[in-house]
Amino acid sequence: MDCWKGAVGHSWIYPTVIICMNGFFSTMRPSEYFLTPYLTGPDKNLTIEEVTKHVFPVWTYSYLALLFPVFLITDYVRYKPILLLQGISFIITWLLLLFAHGVAAMQVVEFFYGMVTATEVAYYAYIYSVVSADHYQRVTSYCRSITLVAATVAAVLGQLLVSLADVSYFYLNAITLASVSLAFVCSFFLPMPQKSMFFHRKDVSETLPGPDKVVATAGSDRPSSCQEDKGSVSADRGPTPEHQADNAKPQNHVLRVLVQLSKDLRDCYSSRKLLYWSLWWALATAGFNQVLNYIQVLWDFKAPSHSSAVYNGAVEAIATFLGSATSMAVGYVKVNWDLSGELGLGIFSAMDAGSLFLMHFTDNIWACYAGYLVFKACYMLLITIATFQVAVNLSMERYALMFGFNNFVALVIQTILTVVVVDSKGLGLDISTQFLIYGSYFTFIAGIFLIRSIYTIITIKCRNTSVAGESNDH
Repeated sequence: MDCWKGAVGHSWIYPTVIICMNGFFSTMRPSEYFLTPYLTGPDKNLTIEEVTKHVFPVWTYSYLALLFPVFLITDYVRYKPILLLQGISFIITWLLLLFAHGVAAMQVVEFFYGMVTATEVAYYAYIYSVVSADHYQRVTSYCRSITLVAATVAAVLGQLLVSLADVSYFYLNAITLASVSLAFVCSFFLPMPQKSMFFHRKDVSETLPGPDKVVATAGSDRPSSCQEDKGSVSADRGPTPEHQADNAKPQNHVLRVLVQLSKDLRDCYSSRKLLYWSLWWALATAGFNQVLNYIQVLWDFKAPSHSSAVYNGAVEAIATFLGSATSMAVGYVKVNWDLSGELGLGIFSAMDAGSLFLMHFTDNIWACYAGYLVFKACYMLLITIATFQVAVNLSMERYALMFGFNNFVALVIQTILTVVVVDSKGLGLDISTQFLIYGSYFTFIAGIFLIRSIYTIITIKCRNTSVAGESNDH
């Protein structure tokens, strides 16, 4: 038995299989694509206005309130307890969806779903804490692929059960409850990590990617972190007074980590390239999440679910497939993103804006579906490029930090959009007008990067002309 436990503890396969099972069952939620019809149907009897202006905004507010503290606590407690918390939140969410009634109860549902989304950071962060850097690429592909497969299976299964078997939305939610409960059970079998990215770091050879990938990063990009890592290595020779003081006062260690994180953020955003990619990341992700949060409401407005066939699951399955295909295509396209990246951001953001305007102006539900497919495919293409551009020259720790901070900024922007555009205490616009605003928002994003790309092209041409003139003079 001890030998088996030792093999499990040192193998990357066991934790990868368990975390992938957790990811599959937690993402396999067939009822999620039919949430608005369920809430506005005979099961819950809420109005579209109640769902849009009083229920859904609670998710955004709770997500914002929980994201930053959960991000830090996740690392401090080393991931597994947060995965367990996510499982509990999932179960509470769907128990309330099944058996609770009224606006207040559905607002509680949205609060716990905000907890679910805030704790998602633990899913990907966990695996990096229990496998060596040599396996990062492989396990990342497994973890991401399994969630895409689960989302597609959930969407197709939900659509087939609704369209062909005439299964009620209530039983779809029961299937989802069973699935997320299995995810919760799986999380119990995860080995407890012995390290984390920030608060429980080991030596530099464990925490940073392989030397062939980040030689320059380890040498110049992380001077203070490298010094900190050397200190941890020297600890093997014997505890110094400084280390004894740190053990006596763990709060000093926490404070030191927070200060180091703030310095790392400042260093990362001092790069103009990373700043512009991160700006697009935050702005576009805010708009994307806002559209995803209210797209079912728009579909129900264009084709009311009580009198029309609902194809939400089929559309989401196709959208997931297209998003995966465009993301994979990025790896085979040879483009100098340093030169053409801002132009690409501008063009595809303009396509996102056009698809949102189409969804606003059309009365045809199929055109609305098509606009959504284009919108999601363009965003998934660009976010893949942005992720790569941000991550390519950063260590794992700094990438995780920028990932979290960019998403936090995106959530702040989304909250502002929700308060101003959606909430009854703000403008409280109808759903169709909301999508007109979102289209204008993406037009603004496209304008920023198109203007920036034109400026960059003109600057490069002027520089080349100047160099050519100087060579002619000589």
